[in-house]
Order: sequence, then structure tokens, then C-alpha cells
Amino acid sequence: MAKIKPFKAVRPAPDKVALVTCRTYDDYSSAELAAWLDFNPYSFLHVIHPAYANAQKVSLEKRFKAVANKYQDFKHDQILIEEEHPVFYLYEIQSKGQTFTGIIAGTSVKDYQNNVIKKHEDTLQYRVELFKDYLHQTNFNTEPVLITYPDSVEINTFIALRKKSKPVYEYSTTNKEKHTLWKIDTQSEVDWLQEHFENIPNLYIADGHHRSASAELLYEQDKHLGNENLNYFMSFLIAESNVKIYEFNRLIRDLNGLSKDTFIKKLSEHFVIVAKDQEIWKPQNKFEFGMYLDGSFYALFYKKENHQQASILDNLDAQILYDKVLFPLLGIEDLRNDERIDYIPGKQSISVIKDLIDEGEFEVGFMLYPSDINEIKALADNNLIMPPKSTYIEPKFRSGLVVYEL
Repeated sequence: MAKIKPFKAVRPAPDKVALVTCRTYDDYSSAELAAWLDFNPYSFLHVIHPAYANAQKVSLEKRFKAVANKYQDFKHDQILIEEEHPVFYLYEIQSKGQTFTGIIAGTSVKDYQNNVIKKHEDTLQYRVELFKDYLHQTNFNTEPVLITYPDSVEINTFIALRKKSKPVYEYSTTNKEKHTLWKIDTQSEVDWLQEHFENIPNLYIADGHHRSASAELLYEQDKHLGNENLNYFMSFLIAESNVKIYEFNRLIRDLNGLSKDTFIKKLSEHFVIVAKDQEIWKPQNKFEFGMYLDGSFYALFYKKENHQQASILDNLDAQILYDKVLFPLLGIEDLRNDERIDYIPGKQSISVIKDLIDEGEFEVGFMLYPSDINEIKALADNNLIMPPKSTYIEPKFRSGLVVYEL
């Protein structure tokens, strides 16, 4: 039984919403970030990154306090306004032929702890601690955890009917996305949604494992204060058929001392290799891998005898690539921290990989077939963890659109 809760959100004044909301600041290049901060005084980037010009010289504690102070400035100037009553939101993102629609709500830390909300990725403790300290100092969060729920005819019907009402916001952004937000605030609607989610046995984290882990850590640290808001963290709940899952492709800087011929020969022990020469090729099915090496593309087909008796995790394409290639042949043990490996989201063109290798920055690239939601759920149900950078999942939420105060 999944528990969701409405909350008194803080959000942009309607006349400023298109100016306030932004992508997470990690998505901006330094030049782009500086331009937005200089050009747009309403951007939420001023809140989440107030010490941009001298970030390296300022302690984390001072940076977090600056975030908190700037956030209060935005509220004081009524750039951000607070809801009068706890509400849910219905939120839709239209982007390049894709439409994502879901519900913004508070989800229960206890559900997370009791594995009602399930995980499929590991976390880095230092990142969990860092974001916990950020939440503790700033007392707000504007990046919800992306959580999927099983498709429901009743919830889909509710969403379709609710979308016919007048939205709170309807605006476009410079990256050609359209965003629409509806408020769900009548008691009957709130009760109906809560009852329907209570009938769902499990929710699954799609994106935001560190954020949810940080919320749990903050709850354990400060629960003695009796703050009800700490019992929940903000989530964007979306039907599992509505998420878009991309792969993360791999770029490797060298062949670990192997010659090209020796490397290909070793690959052939586990893969059927088909040369594609200049034909840009990407996997069409599971157990297929693309490779670009020395100006040529190759199709790698994992030999069937290798995966007939394998476990769920061992049959994961990202795990196969690690177990058979990256670790034993290329000597890459730590997928998170080894500087010899880099990652390109699958939504980017394969020509990006080709160009980076042709320019000499990397020597070989591997293209994977994306996991699907059933594979992710099977891993989570069996308490198994995907390798780092296995999935790139959309939608991505805009910072500053809805704020959950702690």
C-alpha cells in the first residue's frame, strides 16, 4: 500500500513562471550558466547556485546558507508564492513528440524504508550525505524523485478528465518544451487519489535514488523535532508505460595496452562480431552491442550459450559489457570513478561518439540497447542493483516549478 500526501507547495508567480523555472544547473555549461544568471534576474538558478562566480572559494556551509537566503529573497519579492492549502498537482511535459504526464505528491519515507518504494540503483554515501546537509541547511527541495506506478485505467481516466480543466500554468521554454500544471485541491479529488494509490502494492524509483536516500537520512537525523514534512519527500508519480528509458553508451580512452587485433580476438570469445565498416550501427535488440573502433563500426552479438542459464542481473546488457569486456579486457573496475571511461546518454546521436573517437580523445566506444521497465522492476523486486550509468530516464523536472519546504 503506497501512501501519498498533498503538501503546501511554493511555486512561481503566474506571470513569472517561464522566467523562473530552469533545468538543473548541472545541465548548463559554464558559459550558458553565466549568461542565464546575467540575463535573467528571475531565474531559479540564482537560488540554487548563488555563489557561481566564486563557488570554489566558498565553503559548502556558506553556499548552502546563501541558497537559503536567496530562496527567502525570492519569496519576499513574491517571485515565489506559497499555496494556502495542501494540494496535489497534475503536471505535463510535451517535448519533441513525447508527452509525459504525472502527479506531484509527497511520498512516504516509511514506504521507502519498508521497500514499498523500490530501488534499482546503488548510491554513493558521500553524495547522500552532501544532499542531506543541503536539505538541512536550505529547508527546501525542488527536485522531485521520479517514481513509476503500474498503469491504471482509473487513474488514466482521472488524468484525462482533469486535463480538461483550466491549468495553473501553461508555458513554453527555450528548449522547445511545453509545460502545463493543474492544481488538484478539492477534498474529494485528494481522497480519491490517496485511496487509489493505497491499492498499489509497490512504487518504483526511476530517477532520484540519491535524493530519496538523502530524505531518509535527514528524517533519521531530525525526526525527534516532530516535523511532519520530514516524513515525506516530493515525488513525480508517472505511469510506468509513460517513462522513456535510454541507455548510457560507453567511451573508453585506450585499449589497456592491447592491439586492435588482439582486442577483437578476445572479444570473439563471447561475441559474434560483424564488421559494419562506415555504416552507423546501433543495437536493435537485447544482447546486441555496437562498437566503434579505429574508424569502423562493428555489431557484437552476445553468444546465446552465455545467457541461457544466467541470472536477471547477469543478463543485463550493461552488466554483460562490464563482466566480459570493460573489466577483464580493458581493466576498468570502478565504473563511477575511473577516468578512462565516460558516458553519453542514448538520446544523443551516435555521431557524437564517432566524432570523439575520431578526434583522438577516446579509442573505442560501445553502444547498448536500452533496458525496459520490466527489467528494472525485476531487478528491484529481487533487491538487485544495476551497474552505474545503466539508464538515462525521462522526463526531467524543471527546478523552481514546485518547491517542497521542510
